[in-house]
Amino acid sequence: MRDLSYFIKVAQLGHLGRAAEALHISPSALSKCIDRLESQYAAQLFQRVGRSIRLSEAGQLLLAHAVQVERLLDQAQRQTTALGQGLSGSVRVGAAATSADYLLPAACSALQREAPAVVVELQIGMNDVLREQLRKGQLDIVVGPLGEGDEELLEREVSGDEVVVVAHREHPLAGRPVALAEFGGQRWLLSPPSVATRQWLDAAFTRQGHPPPAVAIVTNSIAAAPQLIAETGLLSFVSRRNLATFGRAYGLVEVQVRAEALTLRRRFGILHRADGYLSPATLRFMALLAEAA
Repeated sequence: MRDLSYFIKVAQLGHLGRAAEALHISPSALSKCIDRLESQYAAQLFQRVGRSIRLSEAGQLLLAHAVQVERLLDQAQRQTTALGQGLSGSVRVGAAATSADYLLPAACSALQREAPAVVVELQIGMNDVLREQLRKGQLDIVVGPLGEGDEELLEREVSGDEVVVVAHREHPLAGRPVALAEFGGQRWLLSPPSVATRQWLDAAFTRQGHPPPAVAIVTNSIAAAPQLIAETGLLSFVSRRNLATFGRAYGLVEVQVRAEALTLRRRFGILHRADGYLSPATLRFMALLAEAA
């Protein structure tokens, strides 16, 4: 198992010397580790490319299995510890900004009263990034939008949310009903194209025979967005819950689009890996999130 763990580090860094330094062992000891694995599996695991090394086809196969084994061992340790200690340990939570504002405070407060030994490791980020971390086993659960059809992840709906067009109150489209055609020539501040809400907005314009929004600023920072919208005069696409939180402070308002053609109604809830272990503390936190919703 130690050899496999060292092998994963070499594969990640692509350099024997840097991997040895990160593992605090000598390069010769790490080289012997790779030799043992190559002897055991009767295959060359790495190919030298200049001063670096890269995985061979056999190495890529072994890496995929080694990562799975490492994840299973981590789950086994956490599960065994949980059985012995009850509601303790840590819960690794990824959350979109909307859920961080309106779901997590109440759930975290309730968990601290009920199980003060539990540590909640909270990471706020964009939904696509958090889902990838969840798939890799770096998070236990993600709290955010549902419905992207990922077979690796299971969903539990707890609430609803709506995303709408937002602008500064002095924007020429603010304060009156707006037809879709009037957005032509307007510029936007939006999330990266990989984010589901951005993809939905682009598709909504295309379905109605209009070009996608003309983007002036792309950002994955929810915290920076309100002031950017206010200062630049750009349009944006924001959760109504988030707008209620920061809209008044920055002079932001919802743009009333006729027939609600640009209102995204989405389900909100909890995601976890289909094959992932959920500790008693994690299960209790999930229940508290549902109560908070």
